[in-house]
Amino acid sequence: MQEVVPINTEHTNTRLTAALAAGTPSVRLKAALAIGTDPDPALLDALMARCAVEPDFYVRDMLTWALTRLPVELTVPRLLAELDSAVSQARSQALHTLSKIGDVRAWPAMTSTLLRDLDDEVARAAWRAAVAVVPDGEERGLAEELASQLGRGGREVQLSLSRALIALGALVEPVLKRAKESDVPGVAAHAAATQRLLEDPDAAFELDVKEAKRVFALGTEG
Repeated sequence: MQEVVPINTEHTNTRLTAALAAGTPSVRLKAALAIGTDPDPALLDALMARCAVEPDFYVRDMLTWALTRLPVELTVPRLLAELDSAVSQARSQALHTLSKIGDVRAWPAMTSTLLRDLDDEVARAAWRAAVAVVPDGEERGLAEELASQLGRGGREVQLSLSRALIALGALVEPVLKRAKESDVPGVAAHAAATQRLLEDPDAAFELDVKEAKRVFALGTEG
Protein backbone atom coordinates (compact mmCIF):
# COMPACT_ATOMS: atom_id res chain seq x y z
CA MET A 1 0.00 0.00 0.00
CA GLN A 2 1.37 3.41 -1.00
CA GLU A 3 2.10 5.80 1.86
CA VAL A 4 -0.07 8.91 1.93
CA VAL A 5 2.11 12.02 2.24
CA PRO A 6 0.48 15.15 3.75
CA ILE A 7 0.35 18.14 1.39
CA ASN A 8 1.99 20.58 3.79
CA THR A 9 5.09 18.59 4.64
CA GLU A 10 8.31 20.26 5.70
CA HIS A 11 9.70 19.48 2.28
CA THR A 12 6.79 21.24 0.57
CA ASN A 13 7.23 24.31 2.75
CA THR A 14 10.93 24.42 1.98
CA ARG A 15 10.17 24.19 -1.72
CA LEU A 16 7.54 26.94 -1.56
CA THR A 17 9.83 29.21 0.44
CA ALA A 18 12.53 28.77 -2.18
CA ALA A 19 10.02 29.46 -4.96
CA LEU A 20 9.06 32.75 -3.33
CA ALA A 21 12.60 33.93 -4.03
CA ALA A 22 12.80 32.60 -7.59
CA GLY A 23 14.10 34.89 -10.30
CA THR A 24 10.93 34.61 -12.39
CA PRO A 25 7.86 36.58 -11.20
CA SER A 26 5.45 33.91 -12.47
CA VAL A 27 7.13 31.30 -10.28
CA ARG A 28 6.88 33.57 -7.25
CA LEU A 29 3.25 34.30 -8.06
CA LYS A 30 2.40 30.60 -8.25
CA ALA A 31 4.19 29.97 -4.95
CA ALA A 32 2.20 32.70 -3.19
CA LEU A 33 -1.01 31.34 -4.73
CA ALA A 34 -0.19 27.83 -3.54
CA ILE A 35 0.51 29.06 -0.01
CA GLY A 36 -2.76 30.99 0.11
CA THR A 37 -4.73 28.10 -1.34
CA ASP A 38 -3.50 25.72 1.36
CA PRO A 39 -2.43 28.10 4.15
CA ASP A 40 0.11 26.94 6.71
CA PRO A 41 1.11 29.21 9.64
CA ALA A 42 4.62 27.80 9.35
CA LEU A 43 5.04 29.93 6.23
CA LEU A 44 4.11 33.23 7.89
CA ASP A 45 7.70 34.40 8.29
CA ALA A 46 8.53 33.47 4.70
CA LEU A 47 5.59 35.52 3.43
CA MET A 48 6.51 38.50 5.59
CA ALA A 49 10.14 38.40 4.50
CA ARG A 50 9.15 38.32 0.84
CA CYS A 51 6.71 41.21 1.22
CA ALA A 52 9.58 43.48 2.24
CA VAL A 53 11.57 42.91 -0.94
CA GLU A 54 9.18 41.73 -3.67
CA PRO A 55 9.47 44.08 -6.69
CA ASP A 56 6.45 42.84 -8.68
CA PHE A 57 3.08 44.42 -7.92
CA TYR A 58 1.03 41.33 -8.78
CA VAL A 59 3.20 39.08 -6.66
CA ARG A 60 2.93 41.49 -3.73
CA ASP A 61 -0.84 41.45 -4.10
CA MET A 62 -0.84 37.65 -4.02
CA LEU A 63 1.43 37.67 -0.96
CA THR A 64 -1.08 39.91 0.78
CA TRP A 65 -3.91 37.55 -0.14
CA ALA A 66 -1.93 34.59 1.20
CA LEU A 67 -1.39 36.43 4.49
CA THR A 68 -5.11 37.15 4.82
CA ARG A 69 -5.75 33.43 4.60
CA LEU A 70 -3.78 32.76 7.80
CA PRO A 71 -5.30 33.08 11.30
CA VAL A 72 -5.59 36.74 12.29
CA GLU A 73 -4.33 36.03 15.80
CA LEU A 74 -1.00 35.17 14.18
CA THR A 75 -0.85 37.63 11.30
CA VAL A 76 -2.00 40.85 12.97
CA PRO A 77 0.70 40.93 15.70
CA ARG A 78 3.34 40.05 13.11
CA LEU A 79 2.13 42.78 10.76
CA LEU A 80 2.06 45.34 13.55
CA ALA A 81 5.65 44.50 14.47
CA GLU A 82 6.61 45.12 10.84
CA LEU A 83 5.47 48.73 11.11
CA ASP A 84 8.68 49.51 13.01
CA SER A 85 10.83 48.26 10.13
CA ALA A 86 13.42 50.61 8.64
CA VAL A 87 12.46 49.23 5.21
CA SER A 88 9.75 51.37 3.62
CA GLN A 89 8.27 48.54 1.58
CA ALA A 90 8.02 46.35 4.64
CA ARG A 91 5.95 49.04 6.34
CA SER A 92 3.77 49.78 3.32
CA GLN A 93 3.03 46.12 2.63
CA ALA A 94 2.21 45.44 6.27
CA LEU A 95 -0.17 48.39 6.25
CA HIS A 96 -1.71 47.27 2.98
CA THR A 97 -2.35 43.81 4.42
CA LEU A 98 -3.80 45.27 7.61
CA SER A 99 -6.20 47.30 5.47
CA LYS A 100 -7.38 44.08 3.84
CA ILE A 101 -7.81 42.28 7.17
CA GLY A 102 -9.60 45.24 8.79
CA ASP A 103 -8.94 44.17 12.37
CA VAL A 104 -9.65 46.99 14.82
CA ARG A 105 -6.75 45.84 17.00
CA ALA A 106 -4.50 47.61 14.50
CA TRP A 107 -6.00 51.01 15.29
CA PRO A 108 -3.54 52.02 18.08
CA ALA A 109 -0.70 51.57 15.58
CA MET A 110 -2.20 54.16 13.20
CA THR A 111 -0.09 56.96 14.63
CA SER A 112 0.58 60.43 13.25
CA THR A 113 4.09 59.24 12.46
CA LEU A 114 2.76 56.58 10.10
CA LEU A 115 0.01 58.73 8.64
CA ARG A 116 2.58 61.43 7.87
CA ASP A 117 5.38 59.06 6.83
CA LEU A 118 7.84 60.77 4.50
CA ASP A 119 7.57 57.87 2.06
CA ASP A 120 4.45 58.46 -0.04
CA GLU A 121 3.74 54.75 -0.49
CA VAL A 122 3.87 54.14 3.25
CA ALA A 123 1.62 57.13 3.92
CA ARG A 124 -0.90 56.04 1.28
CA ALA A 125 -1.04 52.54 2.75
CA ALA A 126 -1.42 54.02 6.23
CA TRP A 127 -4.35 56.16 5.13
CA ARG A 128 -6.15 53.12 3.72
CA ALA A 129 -5.37 51.00 6.75
CA ALA A 130 -6.51 53.66 9.21
CA VAL A 131 -9.87 54.04 7.45
CA ALA A 132 -10.30 50.26 7.45
CA VAL A 133 -9.69 49.82 11.19
CA VAL A 134 -10.92 53.06 12.76
CA PRO A 135 -13.29 52.32 15.66
CA ASP A 136 -16.68 53.96 16.02
CA GLY A 137 -16.28 57.43 17.49
CA GLU A 138 -12.72 57.97 16.26
CA GLU A 139 -13.61 58.92 12.68
CA ARG A 140 -13.61 62.69 13.19
CA GLY A 141 -10.17 62.68 14.76
CA LEU A 142 -8.88 60.59 11.90
CA ALA A 143 -10.43 62.99 9.40
CA GLU A 144 -8.58 65.89 11.04
CA GLU A 145 -5.32 63.96 10.92
CA LEU A 146 -5.77 63.03 7.27
CA ALA A 147 -6.70 66.60 6.38
CA SER A 148 -3.30 67.73 7.65
CA GLN A 149 -1.86 66.02 4.55
CA LEU A 150 -4.02 67.86 2.01
CA GLY A 151 -1.91 69.29 -0.78
CA ARG A 152 0.76 66.65 -0.42
CA GLY A 153 2.38 64.97 -3.41
CA GLY A 154 1.23 64.47 -6.99
CA ARG A 155 -2.03 63.30 -8.46
CA GLU A 156 -1.93 59.68 -7.28
CA VAL A 157 -0.98 60.61 -3.72
CA GLN A 158 -3.65 63.29 -3.54
CA LEU A 159 -6.29 61.01 -4.99
CA SER A 160 -5.44 58.33 -2.41
CA LEU A 161 -5.89 60.86 0.38
CA SER A 162 -9.16 62.10 -1.07
CA ARG A 163 -10.50 58.56 -1.27
CA ALA A 164 -9.52 57.91 2.33
CA LEU A 165 -11.28 61.06 3.48
CA ILE A 166 -14.38 60.29 1.43
CA ALA A 167 -14.54 56.80 2.90
CA LEU A 168 -15.16 58.41 6.30
CA GLY A 169 -18.45 59.82 5.02
CA ALA A 170 -20.28 63.10 5.50
CA LEU A 171 -18.45 63.93 8.73
CA VAL A 172 -15.48 65.13 6.64
CA GLU A 173 -17.47 68.02 5.16
CA PRO A 174 -16.66 70.54 7.97
CA VAL A 175 -13.01 69.49 7.80
CA LEU A 176 -12.90 70.07 4.05
CA LYS A 177 -14.74 73.38 4.37
CA ARG A 178 -12.05 74.72 6.70
CA ALA A 179 -9.29 73.39 4.47
CA LYS A 180 -10.82 75.10 1.43
CA GLU A 181 -10.24 78.42 3.23
CA SER A 182 -6.53 77.71 3.65
CA ASP A 183 -4.01 80.35 2.55
CA VAL A 184 -1.99 77.56 0.92
CA PRO A 185 -3.22 77.18 -2.68
CA GLY A 186 -2.38 73.48 -2.91
CA VAL A 187 -4.28 72.68 0.28
CA ALA A 188 -7.33 74.72 -0.69
CA ALA A 189 -7.41 73.21 -4.19
CA HIS A 190 -7.04 69.64 -2.91
CA ALA A 191 -9.81 70.19 -0.36
CA ALA A 192 -12.10 71.62 -3.04
CA ALA A 193 -11.44 68.70 -5.37
CA THR A 194 -12.09 66.26 -2.54
CA GLN A 195 -15.37 68.01 -1.74
CA ARG A 196 -16.39 67.65 -5.37
CA LEU A 197 -15.57 63.93 -5.32
CA LEU A 198 -17.59 63.53 -2.14
CA GLU A 199 -20.59 65.03 -3.93
CA ASP A 200 -19.92 63.33 -7.27
CA PRO A 201 -17.76 60.16 -7.14
CA ASP A 202 -17.52 60.18 -10.95
CA ALA A 203 -15.98 63.66 -11.12
CA ALA A 204 -12.63 64.07 -12.87
CA PHE A 205 -10.26 64.58 -9.95
CA GLU A 206 -7.29 66.01 -11.86
CA LEU A 207 -9.41 68.59 -13.65
CA ASP A 208 -11.04 69.56 -10.36
CA VAL A 209 -7.66 70.26 -8.76
CA LYS A 210 -6.59 72.46 -11.67
CA GLU A 211 -9.90 74.31 -11.66
CA ALA A 212 -9.74 74.85 -7.91
CA LYS A 213 -6.24 76.29 -8.20
CA ARG A 214 -7.40 78.60 -11.01
CA VAL A 215 -10.34 79.85 -8.97
CA PHE A 216 -8.09 80.34 -5.96
CA ALA A 217 -5.64 82.35 -8.05
CA LEU A 218 -8.39 84.55 -9.48
CA GLY A 219 -9.73 85.16 -6.00
CA THR A 220 -6.36 86.34 -4.71
CA GLU A 221 -5.91 88.70 -7.64
CA GLY A 222 -9.04 90.67 -6.81
